[in-house]
Amino acid sequence: MYLVVIAWMYVVLMMSAAEAASSNGTVLGALVTLLLYGIGPVVLVVYLMGAPARNKAIKKREADARASHLASAGQMTGPDTASAVAPDTGSHAPGGAEAIARDTGIAPVGKEP
Repeated sequence: MYLVVIAWMYVVLMMSAAEAASSNGTVLGALVTLLLYGIGPVVLVVYLMGAPARNKAIKKREADARASHLASAGQMTGPDTASAVAPDTGSHAPGGAEAIARDTGIAPVGKEP
């Protein structure tokens, strides 16, 4: 991928040089060409192409932090440490709209009280 970036920057540099050396061109026009055709798009493309690598690094960092937290808490049970973590540690039981409707005397949709 970096070969394409280097080649594109070479093309843009030649475009800027041609504009600066042209009888109708200006140095300001060459700088605008360099920024708008070269540096701006290249920075955007390199940033977007690096997103998967950044996501992998973040997930690896989180997994390492989770493993070290479990190891320090003494909950490490084996290679499958994800099953050792309880998904919900709240003290309240999950409830639906039916339980709320029954408690408050409100009839469910389509039912008479």
